Amino acid sequence: MSELINNREQNKMSDIEREAIIKQSFKDLHNGKSVEEIKSHLANKVGYITIGEISRLQQVLVEEENIPAGDATEICLQHREIFKDLIEETLASHPEEQPGHPVHTFKLENRELEKLVNGKVKKHLELFEVDDHHENRLKLLEDCNLLLDIRKHYERKEQLLFPYLEQYGIYGPTNMMWKIDDFIVDAIKDAKRLLTDYDGDKQAVIEVITFVVDQVDEMIYREENILFPMSMNNLTEDEWLKIARESDEIGFCLISPEDWKPERNVIGDEQISTKGFIKMETGILSLKQLELLLNHLPVDITFIDKDDVVRYFSKGKERIFARTKAVIGRTVQNCHPPRSVHVVEELLEDFKSGKKDTEDFWIKVKGKYVYIRYFAVRDEAGEYIGTMEFSQNIAPIQEIEGEKRILS
Repeated sequence: MSELINNREQNKMSDIEREAIIKQSFKDLHNGKSVEEIKSHLANKVGYITIGEISRLQQVLVEEENIPAGDATEICLQHREIFKDLIEETLASHPEEQPGHPVHTFKLENRELEKLVNGKVKKHLELFEVDDHHENRLKLLEDCNLLLDIRKHYERKEQLLFPYLEQYGIYGPTNMMWKIDDFIVDAIKDAKRLLTDYDGDKQAVIEVITFVVDQVDEMIYREENILFPMSMNNLTEDEWLKIARESDEIGFCLISPEDWKPERNVIGDEQISTKGFIKMETGILSLKQLELLLNHLPVDITFIDKDDVVRYFSKGKERIFARTKAVIGRTVQNCHPPRSVHVVEELLEDFKSGKKDTEDFWIKVKGKYVYIRYFAVRDEAGEYIGTMEFSQNIAPIQEIEGEKRILS
């Protein structure tokens, strides 16, 4: 165990030294050193660099050196020239750094998880330790709701990535990681239960949330230093493309990733496209036609399945309530503040039991008069398969007077 710890510390030191070289190049540029000289030094010392790394270190430099906004903008433009070749070489030789690549997406999620557990959760846990009153408990409960998004990160890893590794005879890391993933998710659920039905046992809450924070950080390290490099060494581009295509169905954790568009976009003899058609009882539409049709409706639509999981939302030009891809795969309860979850659950229970088929609300939001309707979606046999949310700004409709015939 001590050897593993020492190796890990050495890796950390290497990362620190590497970042110190990059940060020094920023300072050298600020102090008047030539672009060509800095580029040559970086190419020899660093080798490759990512866009995310540059952006993060630029921000650190601006804060540390207290650089004025105008100077910072000019320096960032010069940085772009310095790193242009290194970035291009990195994207060519490290496809996992391409936006939308499954590993790139996993890493983006990890950055958001780090912000959540090491920022919000730790801060709110400290407040709770000092005073476990209602508001501090609710803050932690909302954090737990967000953290449960981690299930989508783990599910994509377990259902899409692990099977390919196992085809290459790699079982050890996948089996162990899956067990730890389950421990983490169960611990988040335990924390949520303890906070929801809080009985004054402050220490139990502190212990389980501390465990979650430590284990999430540890899993991020394992993924990025063991799992992802191992996967990149074994999986083909075709296999990564299949993983990318199937990821949308599970959803993403706390982010809305870009689509991956590698230069080669063929899987075997199959051209990747969206030219498939869907045959329905009253007609046939291509996937593209159906998507455009739904997005051009003058209303917002969201659909959750029978298990209360968000599966789809339309993307009109002016959505009333913002939605991101991060909600796909999340339970609808976790999309609402804890204080209003009981209302959502009562409505869904009425739909599932057959007590109701619709429910309507109308509210004023930012100058709009919003009509919100919920419909229980049932199949031919009357079995509940989900709920559709329908939202529309009816203020313009209320202003209509008289008549306007089509020929006029």
